Amino acid sequence: MALHLRYTRRALQFNFPARTSRGALSEHVAWYLHLTDEHQPQRQGIGEAAPLAGLSPDYRPDMETYLAELCRRFNAAGYQVFSPADVPTLIGPEWPAVRFALETAALDWQQGGRRILFDTAFSRGEAGLPINGLIWMGDAAFMREQIRRKLAEGYSCLKLKIGSLDFATELELLTEIRAVASPAELTLRVDANGAFTPENAAQRLEQLARFSLHSIEQPVQPGQPALMATLCQTSPVSIALDEELIGITDPQAQAQLLDTLQPAYIILKPTLLGGIAATRRWVSLARERGIGWWLTSALESNIGLNAVSQLTAELQVGDFPQGLGTGLLYHNNVASPLYIRHGYLHYPAGGTWETPG
Repeated sequence: MALHLRYTRRALQFNFPARTSRGALSEHVAWYLHLTDEHQPQRQGIGEAAPLAGLSPDYRPDMETYLAELCRRFNAAGYQVFSPADVPTLIGPEWPAVRFALETAALDWQQGGRRILFDTAFSRGEAGLPINGLIWMGDAAFMREQIRRKLAEGYSCLKLKIGSLDFATELELLTEIRAVASPAELTLRVDANGAFTPENAAQRLEQLARFSLHSIEQPVQPGQPALMATLCQTSPVSIALDEELIGITDPQAQAQLLDTLQPAYIILKPTLLGGIAATRRWVSLARERGIGWWLTSALESNIGLNAVSQLTAELQVGDFPQGLGTGLLYHNNVASPLYIRHGYLHYPAGGTWETPG
C-alpha cells in the first residue's frame, strides 16, 4: 500500500462583501489536499489550505506551484503510513495553511476518511460547541440588521468587527445593543483588526469600557511591542492578541511575546498559526501563564471549519464561546452536516459530506 496525495481548488464566493479594516472580500480561494491509498481510493483524508490575502504568510502567487511540488515529493517518497507528526519534515513553517491542511488530511485518513478527526462528544453528535455570533463591518443599517438577526437567533455572545465606520457610529451601535441586552444577558466582544492608532488607542479603549465588553481583539497593528504591552497593562477592556501571533513560530519567541505583552487572551487560528500542533503549543504556553484563549476559524470552507471545530472540542473548552461561525458565508461552500442552532455549532452523527474537487 502506498499513500497518494493530490490537490484541488475552489474559489469560494461570499454571500456579501465581507469587510474588515483591511478591505472587502468577495472571493476566497481554498485549496484541498486529498490523501488516499491505492487500494482504498474511496477512503479520502481531506484538509484545507485557505490563506487570507494581506494576512497569511502563505498567501502567495506560487501557491499552486508549491502544492504541485509538495504532492510530487510526497508521492515519490512512497509513504506506507503518514501521521500529522510527519508534516514538518515536508512543509516549512512559512506555509502555515498548508501544514494545517496536511495535518487535517492525515488525521482524517487515519480515522477512516469520514471528516471525523477526534472522538469527542461534538464529533459523536452528542453536544454542540458554543460560538459567538459574528457581526461583519458595513454601513450602520447593515450592521443593525445583523445584530437584530443574531439576537433573535438566540446568541448569548456577539463579536462586532469595528474600525471601518466612524467611531461615533460604532459607539451608537454598541449603545443600541446594550439598550436591549444587558451584560448579564449578552457577552460582547469587539475586534478592531489593528484599526486604532498609537494616538487614539487609549482614549478609544476608555470609551469602549462603558459597554462592559468581554474583550477587544488586536486594537493596534502588530509589531509595536512597547505600545501593546502598555495597552495590555492599562486598558479598561481586556485585550486579546490575534494578528500579533502570526509568523511567530519559534517556541522561545512565542514565550517571550506572551511574557512581554502579558495579554488577557490570545486568539488561535490554526490556518494562520501553522496547524494543529502549532495551536496546541500556543495553548500550552497560555495555560502556563494563566492567559485565556479561544479558537477561531479564518474564513475557511466547511472542511477547514470542521477541523478547527473538532480541535476545539478535543481541547475541552467547556461553555466558553469560540469563533466558529463563518461556515454560512459562501453560496458555494462544501456541503456538510454542520449546523448552528441557538448559538451552538453542531455535527450530527452520520451526516454526509460533499467531496470538494
